[in-house]
Amino acid sequence: MIDIIFPNVCGFCGKINDNNLCKKCENILKRYFVIRQEKISNEYYDEIISFFNYDGFIRDSILGYKFKEKPYMAKSFVEFLLKQDILLEIIKTYDKIIPVPISKKRYKERGYNQSFLIAKEISNFVNIEVLDDCLFKTKNIIEQSKLGREDRVKNVQGVYALKNLQIINNKKILLVDDIYTTGSTVNECSRILLKANPSEIGILVLATTNEGNRE
Repeated sequence: MIDIIFPNVCGFCGKINDNNLCKKCENILKRYFVIRQEKISNEYYDEIISFFNYDGFIRDSILGYKFKEKPYMAKSFVEFLLKQDILLEIIKTYDKIIPVPISKKRYKERGYNQSFLIAKEISNFVNIEVLDDCLFKTKNIIEQSKLGREDRVKNVQGVYALKNLQIINNKKILLVDDIYTTGSTVNECSRILLKANPSEIGILVLATTNEGNRE
């Protein structure tokens, strides 16, 4: 009865479907899918994993997910990603998953943290704990998307803090965000996380912008 009243739909096109992703949209995602795993030596984190270039269908989908009250799209994104065996192999090497936090004000406006929903969907599948009570944002700031490279770095300084440090001591941490542009947000989050002495920090993002492409 519930399925009849509230049928399952594809998060991207909205059509009724058995799962959270229809075949047509899955094929579109395949055209944009370019997994990158890169070791990093000059930042506070150790590696970055991304899946899409931030343009076209992917850009429109992430903006809809993030700003147009479409939290259900997290299930659709992750349903596609977890079909990729290489991603499962990477994720299962980590001990804990931490989403990039948003401020209380932003949470009230949006109603959800888009990075947490992605992290939670991944966690449900691979059975790795999500820690949403460890890293937090202490104040609201100007949205990074509205700033240039130098201002982005300054904008995030001093806005993140830690609690329950013992939870991540000597653990391999996967920090999850939606978009990587200059990397200033995840780098600052990683700097703060290092205070708890994790063994390693990896960054997982849905998409990388041209500006953020490290290749």
